[in-house]
Amino acid sequence: MLEPYTDIDEATVAAQLGRTPRGVAGVAYRCPCGRPAVLATEPRLPDGTPFPTTYYLTCPRAVAAASRLESTGRMAELTEQLGTDPELAAGYRSAHESYLADRSALGQDVPEIARVSAGGMPDRVKCLHALAAHALARPGVNPIGDQALAEMGDFWRPPCLPGFDPETPGDRREAS
Repeated sequence: MLEPYTDIDEATVAAQLGRTPRGVAGVAYRCPCGRPAVLATEPRLPDGTPFPTTYYLTCPRAVAAASRLESTGRMAELTEQLGTDPELAAGYRSAHESYLADRSALGQDVPEIARVSAGGMPDRVKCLHALAAHALARPGVNPIGDQALAEMGDFWRPPCLPGFDPETPGDRREAS
């Protein structure tokens, strides 16, 4: 599920975030260009701080797309939809449980965040960045994250690597 986190990945993510990432467990999703777009983060950072956001969105284009979507008031609309759509609410609760299981699989017990997932799960929509990250890392698991991704569109276009063709299978060039 997680890909190894290389020195090239660390340099790429540091450039994406403007800082060195902390507590990285691995790469949970790469953009079509092959660069890290979602990291899996350990539930406890190296300084001991509990960190409930297991899936962390790093791709600047995805972050910008999620921010644009949030600025439209979409979180409040989706929270309202959870209250009126029992099937959506059940799927979102299941996504919450899946998120907790993924965190547990990282092998650290962090009691302070034992029932805390991310993005407002399971009862409200608080952060589309976290939900989109979850949906990229685990497609089909988080109905709100999947919906946010659909509304965000092809955030990776144009490709971030010069000459990259996302329509060409296997074209995953290394970051320069």
